[in-house]
Amino acid sequence: MNIAEKVAWDDSLLPFQLDKADIRGRFVRLDGALNQILNQHNYPSPVANLLAEAVVLTALIGQTIGFKAKLSLQIRGNGPIRIIATDYYAPEDDGEAGKIRAYASFDEARIGDATPFSQIGKGMFAVLIDQGTGQAPYQGITPLDAGSLASCAETYFAQSEQLPTRFALSIAHGKTWRAAGVVLQHMPKASPLKVVATPVDTEADAENWNRATMMLESVQQDEMIGPKTSPTELLFRLFHEDAPRIYDPQPVRFGCTCSEDKVRQSMSIYSAKDIETMTTDAGTLTADCQFCGTHYVLDPATLGKDA
Repeated sequence: MNIAEKVAWDDSLLPFQLDKADIRGRFVRLDGALNQILNQHNYPSPVANLLAEAVVLTALIGQTIGFKAKLSLQIRGNGPIRIIATDYYAPEDDGEAGKIRAYASFDEARIGDATPFSQIGKGMFAVLIDQGTGQAPYQGITPLDAGSLASCAETYFAQSEQLPTRFALSIAHGKTWRAAGVVLQHMPKASPLKVVATPVDTEADAENWNRATMMLESVQQDEMIGPKTSPTELLFRLFHEDAPRIYDPQPVRFGCTCSEDKVRQSMSIYSAKDIETMTTDAGTLTADCQFCGTHYVLDPATLGKDA
């Protein structure tokens, strides 16, 4: 089975680079993982569409963080869509799947017919990276004033990493959800001593970048989400002039890290009096995972600082 057949339509991410243009990129298609995320909640259409966009962006950005790391997007605003939160857990090892989860918080009474992005209102778009192993977490923040989540992500890369970046996203909802995305990034210049991210500042660089981004803007939504056009076919069709080099596909799956132990740990900061105020009439304390919907029922006597 060749690469095109393996990734024609499934939860896969395809890294690539354009050898003649010093541009790298990723292509992702999501179906099963996205449906697991969205079908666990009864999201209004604007919320579901915005969350789907955030999931695609998270997969595209998360592929670069390295093994065992975690990347999160946190989008917070003062509109009816209050919070969009996503997590991408990088594979533990080569050949393993990356795991993704997401949820949204919203005021259903205020959700209207305006564009999904406009219903976030004023707020922030944050990228958080946790490399683990004692390393300090990284956080980059940009305002929600770019007109779309993709544009906010482009602004983040321009400001935080000085890396010219373009995204194209496609979301479709019929009987099931389907989504796809492509990102292009101008590769930093290298020297024998260090790698320095620079703007697209030479005439040749600018011409290559403009050509690649123009071709990306020409892509049709139905081409991106498939299933008739495979990712490899589409990438060669768009960027054949720049000698695309396509790497092995990387699987992406839905995955949640919640557990009863983590719920108990989160309760350990509360006093017995605090725990009492959280106890139900049935004499139990309950907690629901916002990401996967798992319902936990715990004995209050085993929780809190004094347990």
